Amino acid sequence: MDFETVVRRRRMVRNFSDQPVAPEALARILDLAHHAPSAGFTQGQAFVVVTDAAKRKAIAALCGEEHYVAEGYDPWISKAPVLIVPCTSEAAYHRRYQEADKVDDDGKEIDWPVPYWHMDVGCAVMVLLLAVVDEGLAAGFAGSWDLDGLRALLGIPAEMTPVGVIPVGHPAPDKRSTSLKRGRKAQAEYTHYEQWGQGSLAGNTTLEPDREANT
Repeated sequence: MDFETVVRRRRMVRNFSDQPVAPEALARILDLAHHAPSAGFTQGQAFVVVTDAAKRKAIAALCGEEHYVAEGYDPWISKAPVLIVPCTSEAAYHRRYQEADKVDDDGKEIDWPVPYWHMDVGCAVMVLLLAVVDEGLAAGFAGSWDLDGLRALLGIPAEMTPVGVIPVGHPAPDKRSTSLKRGRKAQAEYTHYEQWGQGSLAGNTTLEPDREANT
């Protein structure tokens, strides 16, 4: 697919068929996610891939799947043939920025203005989500309030923070999120040129509106 098509087709899918995901497709998806940027090339991110049915059901419980089902959604977490748990390590960034080429002029670690370990795992997740679409597959994203439960279930080290769960599979008809009723922000609210509140540059053209609202 061309890049625009991939981006426009990406949406959070909340139901999957029973068709399995080809291992070679999964390998390509994870390889691309490995190429996401990271501050100082720290590479403090990791993915845990789960296909075991019992573990998928346990993960779904940790994500509160019963509440989704009660709201009329399919059991889209446990039903997906593959669950991917993205993780990030703040400690890895502190270690990296205490190395000789990264300390400040006083030999100290920088003061972090932004927690880039979260920024970087977000980049890796987006690359993965787009790679899923490029493979003709679909994905969703679910959070979990029980991060220690995820760590214990999957043997994730204490310094790693699992930021959510990405169900991956072949899409099936699903109930769309009610959040879509909010609509997408107007381009003038989303993009500011040269300074906040300035809505255009001389000669710029209006971007084509989205063909489909996604979330």
